Amino acid sequence: MLAARFLRLPGRLINYTSIHNFHLSRAAFLPIIQFKLSDIGEGIAEVQIKEWHVKVGDTVSQFDNLCEVQSDKAAVTITSRYDGVIKKLHFNVDDVARVGQPLVEIEVAEGVAEEKAEEPAKEAAPEAAKSVSAPAPAPPPAAQQEQHVTTGKVLATPAVRRVAIENKVDLKKVKGTGKDGRVLKEDVLKFLGQVKEDYYPGTTNIRSSPAFGGRGALKEYAPLTEDRVVPIRGYTRAMIKTMTDALKIPHFGYDDEVCADALIAIRKELKEMASERGVKLSYMPFFIKAASLALLEFPSLNASVDEKLENVIYKASHNICLAMDTPGGLVVPNIKNCEQRSIFEIAAELLRLQEDGKREKISREDLAGGTFTISNIGNVGF
Repeated sequence: MLAARFLRLPGRLINYTSIHNFHLSRAAFLPIIQFKLSDIGEGIAEVQIKEWHVKVGDTVSQFDNLCEVQSDKAAVTITSRYDGVIKKLHFNVDDVARVGQPLVEIEVAEGVAEEKAEEPAKEAAPEAAKSVSAPAPAPPPAAQQEQHVTTGKVLATPAVRRVAIENKVDLKKVKGTGKDGRVLKEDVLKFLGQVKEDYYPGTTNIRSSPAFGGRGALKEYAPLTEDRVVPIRGYTRAMIKTMTDALKIPHFGYDDEVCADALIAIRKELKEMASERGVKLSYMPFFIKAASLALLEFPSLNASVDEKLENVIYKASHNICLAMDTPGGLVVPNIKNCEQRSIFEIAAELLRLQEDGKREKISREDLAGGTFTISNIGNVGF
């Protein structure tokens, strides 16, 4: 039996054990803050979690990296605003988080919390049930997936029921794809896994035709049970939107030929100097700089019209965009202030963007503010 210890003060007798246990219980329940996804700008409403830099139980400090997220415009690193211990991750990799939803729960010291402290278990459970990041239940075994059992009356036409009876198919085991779950003829055929000749009068069974020697030369393929739906995320969504918007702009074609002998010669002379600076000098930096010089002479090509169609905005900077094929899709970052940069500086910046594109690390700043675009289709030409 645990004996209680008492502290005698003038006129008072205090249970010391109770005080000691009270402090221990307070220390065991430090405030927990829900770190929410804030607005990262550019009108972005949701992001996809690409990588976690922390796990439950890790100790973090302010400005430590928590995770990498991917929007339809750029990759962003989310950093911590607090010192503390990670208690919960609300999303898995590839989950989609919306602005305002909690990303992680961090246990912080008392007095540090800028938001209302959350009780760790009792209050977090309902939120976890609503969160889109809650782990999906494990898929049932293949045998269970293939067996679809319906209780109650099955909706089907007499013709479909006749096909089912002729093939000894229990319609309750067939997944209906029609309105209100109605079983269609195609559903029964898919369940059977084959199409019989007598379902389509007047047609010839190709497997028994002379061309195939009547030996069933065609390979049997198991039918797919369901269509596969893949959400459009990240760069792919931006690429589809941008290309769709681009088609709304009137287009015209123009082509010309240029003798590039002088360009080839000067690049050959400068390649060694570029190599000493750690820069790979391709032809693209020359074209970018040439475009910038042309924009100085023809500023209307570096201009845009405002949304109300009332003013023409002549851009002061030449932020020249280049389309890049990345593992995540097509992106169009830009090199800022090309009118002020040398060819070597443009080449170095181009190399940085290419490396960031390969790692899907192109930032919002690199994607925003473009004023002019150069399209490079490789050895075919520009």
